[in-house]
Order: sequence, then C-alpha cells, then structure tokens
Amino acid sequence: MNPPVTRRTFLKTTAAASTLAFPAILRSQPAGTPSPNNRLNVAIIGAGGRGGAAVTGMLNENIVAICDVDDERASASLKSIAGKFPEEGKSLATTPRFNDYRKMFDALGNKIDAVTISTPDHTHFPAAMTAMGLGKHVYVEKPLAHTVWETRQLTRLAREKKVITQMGNQGHTHDGTRLLREWVQAGVLGEVREVVSWTNRPFYPPWREPIGSFKAPDHSKFLPVVPPTMNWDAWLSVAAPRAYDPAYAPWKWRGWWDFGTGAFGDVACHIMDGAYWALDLGAPSAVEAMSTGATKLATPSASIVTNYFPARGQLPPVKYTWSDGSLMPPLPPELEFGRDLPEEAGTLLFGSKATVLCSFYYETVRIIPEVKMQAMAPSLPPKTIPRVKDGPFAEWILGCKGGPKPGSSFDYSGPFTEAVLLANVAIRSRRRIEWDSANLKVTNVPEANQFVTKEYRPGWM
Repeated sequence: MNPPVTRRTFLKTTAAASTLAFPAILRSQPAGTPSPNNRLNVAIIGAGGRGGAAVTGMLNENIVAICDVDDERASASLKSIAGKFPEEGKSLATTPRFNDYRKMFDALGNKIDAVTISTPDHTHFPAAMTAMGLGKHVYVEKPLAHTVWETRQLTRLAREKKVITQMGNQGHTHDGTRLLREWVQAGVLGEVREVVSWTNRPFYPPWREPIGSFKAPDHSKFLPVVPPTMNWDAWLSVAAPRAYDPAYAPWKWRGWWDFGTGAFGDVACHIMDGAYWALDLGAPSAVEAMSTGATKLATPSASIVTNYFPARGQLPPVKYTWSDGSLMPPLPPELEFGRDLPEEAGTLLFGSKATVLCSFYYETVRIIPEVKMQAMAPSLPPKTIPRVKDGPFAEWILGCKGGPKPGSSFDYSGPFTEAVLLANVAIRSRRRIEWDSANLKVTNVPEANQFVTKEYRPGWM
C-alpha cells in the first residue's frame, strides 16, 4: 500500500501546476466556453439529498452531466424533480451519468462551464479544486471544505483562476442579512462587543451510530454490504480505505471526523453568517471549546464554543459564543416576559444602543423588545446594499454570465469558513487555541495543528 500523502508532499508534487488539482486532466481538457444561447453548460456533482436543490436550481441552464456515487439515491432525486418539472425531466433522463467526477471531467471536461458540488464535506475540496483547476466556475455547498487548510487553498485558487464562486449558505442572499449590516454600519446598535448563536442540531436521530452496529435482517451477525448501486471507493474519495458501513452513509457521515464537521460545520455557516458579515469579524485570535460525546473518531453531541475576535479598525473586539445540541443561552434581559428564543436556532447581537434577535437564516431581524423596535423604526437607515433576486443559485448563475460578483464568493465565504472550522480544531484539541491566521497556525498548542489539515489517500489528489 502506498504511504499516505501528507500536506507537505501534496504541495510539493502539485506546486508546479499551481493548481493543487489533476495536472494530467489540466493538460488534456481546455476550459468550457459559454453556449450560444447564453445558457451555462453545468455539471452536477451530487444529485441526491441536498444535490436535488442544485439540479432544480440549474434547470434553466444546460445540465450536461450528472455525477453521483449512489445511483439509487440520485435516481430517486431526479425522478422527484421530473415529477414537478416534466419537460425538464425529459432532458434529465438522457443526461450522461457518472459515479466518479474524475471520469466525468476526463470525458466531458471541455463541454463544462460550471459545476455544482453537493457532496459530503470531505469531498468538497478535491472536487472543487479539480473543477477550478480546469477553469470551471463552482458552487459548493456549506461548509466550503473539510479543514481550515483546504478552505485557504480553495480561496487562493479561485482568485488565481478568476472563476466565479459561491458557497451555499443561502441566508446570505436574504433581505435580513443586508438589513443587519446596514444597521451596524449606520451605528443603530452602537458598539457590539458580544454575540451569541445557538442551535438544536444535531437533533435528528441517529446523528451517528456505532461502527459495526448494523445487523442483517435476521439479526444473526454483522453483515455490511455495499449497496449494488453505490461506488463506495468514490464515496470515500480522499479518506482512508475502510469497509462500507451504514453508520457512515448515506447521511450519517456528519457525525464522523473523517467525513463531516459535526453540528458546528453543518449549520454555523448559516447561523453565524449575518453577524459575521455585519461586524466584519475576520479571523478569531483565540478559540475555546467544551463538548460532550466527542471522541477521536466522532463529532460532539453538544458543544459550546467561544470565539475571540480582535478589534477591526474602529470596531471593538467581539466575544462570540456558540452552543449546539439544544444548549440554549440565557434569556436576554431585553426579551419581553413570557417570550422565548427560537429553539431551532438564532443569533443575538448585544450593542451599546440596541440588542437584535435574528432567526436561523436571518429571514427576520428585529430589535428587542418589540416596543423598542417600533419606536426606532422611523429612524432606521435606508436600504443601501443591493438586494438579491431569486436566491443563491440565480445569483451565482448571473455572476457566471458577467453579472455582479456573488455575495458568498470564496473571497468572503473562504475566510468565514476558516473561522467556523477553527472551532473544530479547538473541540478536538480540548484546549484554548491561539490563532495566527496569516501563517495558518495554532501558536500555543503545536499538537493542535494536526487538525488544521489532514492526510489524503493516494489517487484522489
């Protein structure tokens, strides 16, 4: 067996191509060109589960390839979409199908303009780097990558290749996200030094189950069998080889460090987004975390993470506390008696002039108590930030065709995702970590740097 590929080896062997992708493919396939009818030629990587939203979002473009490692789940998703959109469904039925994105790019690389990636967290990076290395525009579901290091590389390559990018944190296109930034910029909240976010994730059982717990129908013995329609090797991708187990797939991968990023990686890119953008938070200088249920292999069942963001120009330092696993923050004194915080998720920004309560995706952003919101309403600033029509897929498509740069392009979502994923470094280290963002390094706990990056299985990078 070949030795694992370390980050250092990976960089050394790919630096000459300046792509961190597949040099052989890059030599053989030129970038796609816009279709004559101004419709993008889009390839879908991941069509089942969340990937169904990507397929639906691309129906007005030319979907030229669909890649999914699990044909059964992908087919079920496509059948459901065809039932809602019969005409488009006819085209989907004849679209070339693949179960390995490397083979897809080998076969159709010169016919593809743009790629959507809706796969488990651990495969975002290799798929996106390959696509951008070929000059393709990319839309990647959140979190942008699996590790902090991967996120930095994606941001770098996107700039180098000058491709149009977007991360799928759809709340960034919502009106409330823009309202909050306008209020902060206009000084409505005063100085904001503390922010709190929470969620009941992971709430869907079972978040994970013990490896090897699957039983055959007669409960006689452990009998994991790779589904006949699944390319298990491609599902593993860069991860170390192991036997198939339903404890990992099709969707329980979020609970395992080798594949997912836990509850924090699952939804913090949604829940923290509006506050992070409004306050221009950048990189934290330190992170502390406590959790329960975490092991060397598995992500926590609940955690509390405290991020310390330094002052930014005239903006003061911010202490940002996150809790998941239904660990709710204290009720703020500004909240009316008898009123509660939303259990699913939310964010509170505590300013010297006003406190704001935001919903999960920032659909609603309100000053509390409501009587203060009503009193301040006439003096709130006008809308100055352009609004997004039709959501993140449409925003990305418009950008690919020469329109405005998407709001969650990697220039924004890259540094944001780094801040999010740094929490997992603290969770896994079980120590307060001091962070040197410029050098991508934990400075006070050298052992923690092993969680900033990871090793890669040969043949997939």
